[in-house]
Amino acid sequence: MNGINPNAIRAFTSWVLVLCFWLVANFGFCQTPKGNAAKGYEALTERAFVPGQFPRSQIDNAWKLWGLSEKPANYGQLFRERYGLSEAPYPNKGLPMGLKASRMPFGSDGASLDCLTCHGGSLLGESFPGLGNTMLDLQAIFEELSTKGTKPIRTPYTFSNARGTNEAGATAVYLGGLRNPDLSPRLPWRNLGLHDDLCEDVPAWWHLKRKKTMYATAEAEAASVRSIMQFMMHPFNLTSAFNREEDTFRDIQAWILSVEAPKWPWGLDSGKVSRGEVVFRENCSRCHGTKDHYPNKVIPLDEIGTDKTRYAGIEPAFGEFYNQSWFSKERNGWFGDGYKSQRSGGYQAPPLDGIWATAPYLHNGSIPTLEHLLNSKTRPSVFTRTFRTNEADYDRVKVGWKTISPAEGITDSALEARKIYDTGKSGRGNQGHTFGDGLTPAARGDLIEFLKSL
Repeated sequence: MNGINPNAIRAFTSWVLVLCFWLVANFGFCQTPKGNAAKGYEALTERAFVPGQFPRSQIDNAWKLWGLSEKPANYGQLFRERYGLSEAPYPNKGLPMGLKASRMPFGSDGASLDCLTCHGGSLLGESFPGLGNTMLDLQAIFEELSTKGTKPIRTPYTFSNARGTNEAGATAVYLGGLRNPDLSPRLPWRNLGLHDDLCEDVPAWWHLKRKKTMYATAEAEAASVRSIMQFMMHPFNLTSAFNREEDTFRDIQAWILSVEAPKWPWGLDSGKVSRGEVVFRENCSRCHGTKDHYPNKVIPLDEIGTDKTRYAGIEPAFGEFYNQSWFSKERNGWFGDGYKSQRSGGYQAPPLDGIWATAPYLHNGSIPTLEHLLNSKTRPSVFTRTFRTNEADYDRVKVGWKTISPAEGITDSALEARKIYDTGKSGRGNQGHTFGDGLTPAARGDLIEFLKSL
């Protein structure tokens, strides 16, 4: 072999393979969009991907369920406030962001939920596609807008237990139970482990570009397009719709990857920011990364210590269905076929870009501000808030939403009860993530000032 040592070749090849695996494990594949972001935004804001879920007549007349004698002049505003929706920052046929005009299954005018129901929030009074919707009452939407009468319907499972959170995992499990692995419809419904007490806080879309895995539990590949199509398992969607719309959702994914975190809109103390960066690097960067490097780190459940309900609430039966289904068979490659779901053993420490805009905190939204997050002794056990997002509702010092002590009698109706966040209830624990408890008040203040700058 012209003097070349075969053992040296094998050693070099092995070293290259080890290096490749190390790079993948530590840095992941760069999340670069493969679709057209402009087309993705157009599809996201102009099209419905499931048949109508709510009669348009019921949307126009929901005030009759509210106990009002006549339709108020500011009905659009009251509608948005009641259900936790924001004004659409794009033409939307008179509907708020999160509802899309769509024909009902038998042809009448209606509307359906879309991605921006949960992923379209409001910040300082401005609508913000890509921000988690922390005002949303998804349970009220389904109870009051699905009916054609004057009484709320009974839903097959709970869509939301605490306002501002939802049961997205339960929705995937429920809809999956109505499909075969090839996504053809099936009856009767199969229980894949339905739990509707997971209390999920919606993550910001601008984080996805930095992540290899998504969801609080890191159970899905961030590169997957099909994973973000699970809501299309609406029983009246034909199986052919999934293949037909995959390229559209590749464009939508490209737009998601283009979303940038909003900048802190008020002044910063440069001295505190500099000192806070030192505190951050010493205490936080190992898990959350820096501006230049994100480690995609999953923290074991016992180490992070936060509520385990979300992790345990997606059972292996649903993972098996997902891994046998169309959703997991997206690509072929050297490292295996498709994007399989996986058990991670913990919760993923998210990137912190724009963290000031993503309150409340933890995967279940149980902690209203960064001050509470970094000093566990101050966390309220029961609280509510205005569920408005104006400047007056935001706490610039503690960084998050101002809290209010629940008023006597607020639990007289289910609608009002969902406004109360009770950390003693299932899925809503505010324990864990006590890594800031050992900081001095000065160091904690410096750290918070630095976090504002991200």
